[in-house]
Amino acid sequence: MSPAGTFAGLFFLILALYCGIDPFKQSAISGFPDFEAFPVDMPAWSQVPTERDAQNLLQKSEIKFLNQIQGPESMAFDPQGRGPYTGVADGRVLFWNGQSWTDFAFTSPNRSELCNPKPSPLSYLKNEHICGRPLGLRFDKKTGDLYIADAYFGLLKVGPEGGLATPLATEAEGMPLRFANDLDIDDAGNIYFTDSSSKYQRRNFMQLVFSAEYGGRVLKYNLETKETTVLMRNLQFPNGVSLSKDGSFFVFCEGAIGRLRKYWLKGEKAGTSEVLAILPGFPDNVRTNENGDFWVAIHCRRSFYAYFCALYPKVRKFLLKLPIPVKIQYLLQIGGKPHAVVVKYSQEGKLLQILEDSQGKVVRAVSEVEEKDGKLWMGSVLMNFVAVYGLT
Repeated sequence: MSPAGTFAGLFFLILALYCGIDPFKQSAISGFPDFEAFPVDMPAWSQVPTERDAQNLLQKSEIKFLNQIQGPESMAFDPQGRGPYTGVADGRVLFWNGQSWTDFAFTSPNRSELCNPKPSPLSYLKNEHICGRPLGLRFDKKTGDLYIADAYFGLLKVGPEGGLATPLATEAEGMPLRFANDLDIDDAGNIYFTDSSSKYQRRNFMQLVFSAEYGGRVLKYNLETKETTVLMRNLQFPNGVSLSKDGSFFVFCEGAIGRLRKYWLKGEKAGTSEVLAILPGFPDNVRTNENGDFWVAIHCRRSFYAYFCALYPKVRKFLLKLPIPVKIQYLLQIGGKPHAVVVKYSQEGKLLQILEDSQGKVVRAVSEVEEKDGKLWMGSVLMNFVAVYGLT
């Protein structure tokens, strides 16, 4: 063997040993000794939508409340149209009264100085299990009660006056809710919500993204019987959920695969599900507008690197064991830089509109899109502001 061949062989042997041992604990999965990467049942690359917003219209968004709030995930308005209300990184649900943000509700009974203001949304990660992390928010239009999906404290409810929220569901079929994420409520008092993982909590959401484990569930909670039922299981990062305008089905986002799935509640197909749309990237929440269309917040477009890694979990795990920090691995997954995309789909799954900021100049990330009075209110768990885009 030539000296070059010998050197190459030794290099790859040392690299393999390094990745197997990770002696300096510098990899993105070093704190997770039982980490496993799973294959993702990806659609064909040719099915991933390529339509783009050539004008980057999201760059025309107004940035509101800059540095006044940290990580506003969900945007909700009460039955009187007041708000928005939003859950933030320190565990509070805040209310915009027209002049300032005020405390409205809390999900954790154990708040302490650990939950005091910090410089960025990610600064709260290590204490989220103490402070709480309210994600999905929905108001009951009849009672004014606010229902909250908290990543650590499960499904909760708080009355129109706010305060400490009351837990409704913390487990299903004997398995704790590890990552309650989003919810919606129908006219009959059924709450449909997602539990994104059976293994990873929200503070380890990047490892959940890297793993693509099959522990996610879609569940139903009945307010009258107080029973929690598992509707679907073995899902890869189920996230946002929203009922159709007529209540005959709901849709939910499959984060790892990048799909919008329909679950039938009424009719001949009741209890079954089907793919409604292949999405252009990694989805977060989905919300139904007054016309019955669905606004989906896309965290970022799917890069071919991410697509390739999804198909080949052994390669993905090898790359994750390299001495590359989590932040860099994350940037590789999203194509190098944060860039927000929002898409609107019809009830039949037709792509109706796409808005984006491909350069991440103004709106770098979006977790949810709430349409109200001709405007899109966009929150993000990673940002310290709310972006508002005028549709007209």
